[in-house]
Amino acid sequence: MRVYVPLTLPGLAEAHRTGELGAGPFLAYAVTPALREWYLSDDIEELEYAALGRAALASLRLLAADADAPRRRVVAAVDVADGAATVDPDRGLDPAALGEVTVKVTVPLAKAAAVHVDADDAEQDVTAAARALAAADGGDDDAQFVVDGADDHELLWFATQEIPNLVGRR
Repeated sequence: MRVYVPLTLPGLAEAHRTGELGAGPFLAYAVTPALREWYLSDDIEELEYAALGRAALASLRLLAADADAPRRRVVAAVDVADGAATVDPDRGLDPAALGEVTVKVTVPLAKAAAVHVDADDAEQDVTAAARALAAADGGDDDAQFVVDGADDHELLWFATQEIPNLVGRR
């Protein structure tokens, strides 16, 4: 199963240092039954892109909680055994939890297939989105518009061999 792990650049640097994306249990995103139902598509690439988008939003939440982290969303794509990630049945249909899975095992960074990171030119919009997130969560439509502006920036794909270069930049 492909899961998308939300991170920040400092979180990616820590994973690079320790060799682990996370020791279970930790939150990730994947193509879940609820995500399939919500997205209304059978195209696995589209569904995986939707799961990546959910992880990017979770990365934005991590940025909102860490004022010192560079304002770039980071998502690691990793394959785990099918039984290693589970959906919480009580949250499966909660719109805030679409695609959410709990990874129950330790995941070595070496298992990552790729890392997705915002380009430098996304910094201003990602900064504004992180600041507006709490208000958007509270129902402020203008703040939601600002948060949605971060999605105007596609996350760039990086091979895992490029992680040392990514974490070296701040």
